[in-house]
Amino acid sequence: MRPELFEIPFIHLTIKSYGLMMVVGFLAAVALIRRLSRDITTDPRHITNAALYSLIAGVVGARAFYVVHHFDQFQGQSLYSVFAIWKGGLELVGGVILAIAVIILYLWYHKLQIRQYMDILAIGLMLALAFGRIGCFLNGCCYGKPTELPWGVQFPYNSFAYISQVNADPQRNRNEPQLKLPREEYEGYVDKEGRWYPKPLEDLTNAQKADVTKGKYRCLPVHPTQLYMSTMGAILCLILYLFWRRSKNACSSAKACRIFTSPGSTFSLMFILYGIGRYLIEFLRDDNPFEFAKLTISQILSLILIAVGVVLMAVFAKMGSGKTAVQ
Repeated sequence: MRPELFEIPFIHLTIKSYGLMMVVGFLAAVALIRRLSRDITTDPRHITNAALYSLIAGVVGARAFYVVHHFDQFQGQSLYSVFAIWKGGLELVGGVILAIAVIILYLWYHKLQIRQYMDILAIGLMLALAFGRIGCFLNGCCYGKPTELPWGVQFPYNSFAYISQVNADPQRNRNEPQLKLPREEYEGYVDKEGRWYPKPLEDLTNAQKADVTKGKYRCLPVHPTQLYMSTMGAILCLILYLFWRRSKNACSSAKACRIFTSPGSTFSLMFILYGIGRYLIEFLRDDNPFEFAKLTISQILSLILIAVGVVLMAVFAKMGSGKTAVQ
């Protein structure tokens, strides 16, 4: 876990791992999208512009979704806290939804081939996801449940996972802490919700430091769900690329284009596959509260994405290959 990778000398500006991996993912996605779009455009500036707008929209959407989802954390805080994304607090689903909406509006405004572009953007989006979730792992957020599997990861003292484990979590139907750290010895402060946070490591005695870093109070191993999602993104990128290539070859026949290979099908398949993958991985995560029927907000949205993907797949199959630019 390395939320801060390094500090720039003299100006004392720290480079955050999450933000850096987002940028790396964005650049990799743009490079891939520009390469794949050679067949449908002679002006790559549209791809770059759409990607830049989607990046901005993605950050805004991810932050807005987090603020709405965790609004109680911002009550009584200044307006400044809402915009302080460098302190953490982004939810990918919100960013994806707003980014896609902005891209569609951009393509529609410039009368570009919306479905063809969205197919390619879907492939790039999964590549960006693969890099972005590595940033989550380095930051320590989006952590998983305790596990005894050999690849379980132990995050450091006072990490997000550690703080979760030493607290009960009624929102996840967990009435007892997973790690029984003596509160009277280690308590640093308590937030307004009654959640307590351990003292900083430097304030502990040598014996306490040994206990929380190597001994009986070390963080329990957890599922590296961030890396699961990163792997899922890479696999989905490959699957969508192969499906897109198959669709392009099949569309040499107008009839074949109606069998889930017409423009827009790859974009629709992204919704379905990502929704299924995210829904399943949420069972292994331990950070999001249950919202309804023991489902997290991400699982509920995943079910919606799956349904939207199925509907879009059927609609685009009925539309066929399309003849106009805005198709």
